[in-house]
Amino acid sequence: MARILITGTSKGIGYEATLLLARAGHEVIATMRNPGASDLGKVTTEEKLPVTVLPMDVDDDASVSSVFQEQGASIDVLVNNAGIYSINAVEDESLDQFRRVIETNYLGAVRCVKEVLPAMRERRAGCIVNVTSIAGRIAFGSTSAYNASKFALEGFTEALAQEVSGHGVKVALVEPGIIDTPMATTHLPQFDSETIYPHGRRIHAFFHNPEKPEASPALVGEMIRHVIESDDPRLRFPVGPDAHPFLGWRSSLSDEDWVGLGRFESDADYFQRVFVDTGVDLRTG
Repeated sequence: MARILITGTSKGIGYEATLLLARAGHEVIATMRNPGASDLGKVTTEEKLPVTVLPMDVDDDASVSSVFQEQGASIDVLVNNAGIYSINAVEDESLDQFRRVIETNYLGAVRCVKEVLPAMRERRAGCIVNVTSIAGRIAFGSTSAYNASKFALEGFTEALAQEVSGHGVKVALVEPGIIDTPMATTHLPQFDSETIYPHGRRIHAFFHNPEKPEASPALVGEMIRHVIESDDPRLRFPVGPDAHPFLGWRSSLSDEDWVGLGRFESDADYFQRVFVDTGVDLRTG
């Protein structure tokens, strides 16, 4: 069994992955900014699971360094899951928000990788799983900050995988589609209500579509477990009922046609085009 450190475990994917991996017998170090705001510690204690809950802010060099100085040398697997979402057109998004999203979603993962990598390389064993998103491969209007952070993490991971491929360290990307986490449901970010851009409304329609298939965060936890426990050599692991359909939709269109989807002036025309292209009926949202 592996010793696994996971970031962003207070809720959603990180929470479910912690429980799933611990119930499978792995020892999990579950980190989050504020352990007092989550019931994960209570649940794992009641179930007598091999979980240690620790405070760690992936945005903060000292916070990350402190945890890894104590835990790093013995970590077999790092799962970079911490992330935040943002919905706004470029003109409406503040530079501070761009910085926050990049700091957490991209640089937070880089900080953690740099802490565990020397020990993994020296013992020629280890696994790094970076949880990105299909938004690391597909860009939608009004998600530029999030897209930028996930595209960056995808490129970083692909480069990292090449660098350590001869040193016994496994590197993988887990790419969820729309998953039923608080970030995508009760805490879905709002967009500037005064915006002239329609794209934020259209992004919301994908999340609020009543015909959207159920997608438990446990699906992502199962994929993370598969990456850790298997010899599957792939770099990228899309997961969720809409992940492959979204990726297929994007690959079926030229760059020019994809950009052209943003030119529809009315939501009705845009939704009709989405329905023709994908069968997803946002008109019922």
